[in-house]
Amino acid sequence: MSKDPSFSIVNDVHVGDKIEGTVIKRDDGAGNILLSCAEAKEVLGWDKLAAYLEEKTILSVKISEVVNKGVVAYLEGIRGFIPASHLALEYVEDLSTFVGQTMDVRVITVEKEKKKLVLSARDVLREREAEKLNQKIAMLSPGTVLEGKVESLMPYGAFVDLGGGLSGLVHISQISQKRIKNPSEVLKVGDTVKAKVLNTNNNKISLSMKAVEENAEPEPIEEKVAAQYSSGRSVGTSLGDLLKGLKL
Repeated sequence: MSKDPSFSIVNDVHVGDKIEGTVIKRDDGAGNILLSCAEAKEVLGWDKLAAYLEEKTILSVKISEVVNKGVVAYLEGIRGFIPASHLALEYVEDLSTFVGQTMDVRVITVEKEKKKLVLSARDVLREREAEKLNQKIAMLSPGTVLEGKVESLMPYGAFVDLGGGLSGLVHISQISQKRIKNPSEVLKVGDTVKAKVLNTNNNKISLSMKAVEENAEPEPIEEKVAAQYSSGRSVGTSLGDLLKGLKL
């Protein structure tokens, strides 16, 4: 009936089910035609697997056992291999924790002649993570001011970690009011900065620190004067003091 070790004739086969089988013998000695569902799946399965590969179909499989450098799952009755590096987004140390689990996978290798079938759960997880990030990016409105940490500097700008898996680029022209030749002139990795969202075209966040500076309210004149005379000297208020140094 099946080469899948998890197959149960009691649970998986019911009266009235339609099945496909190849003829093994016309007469098994007792007047019965001997059929094989496992062989039929082997013949028809590879064509289905090739179609899954081409169409990038997401499929559900159950992990049956751990083998060297990965695990095994059956798809269309055919033994498939999932490398350890394709089980999750992060490194997996104990593969045995996956046995018995049902996972969504994609077919990434089909070689009928070698009877080689390779599956990947990581590809599906990456795609779903990307979809989540794109949804978060779509929620950002141009003009929103965000705070983040500089995660890397490039000659053309600075990448800022905005948290939640989001990262944005501040182009060198949007870093400072003054012209700079390199972002490192005013920034270093680890700096906390505020930046305004310019746009989210193509699911990429474009930021501007300069726009935040431009919109910042100027300090009150009194505070500036107080700062200038923080040494404790008194500030004169007479007309002579106001006109002192004025050339006519």
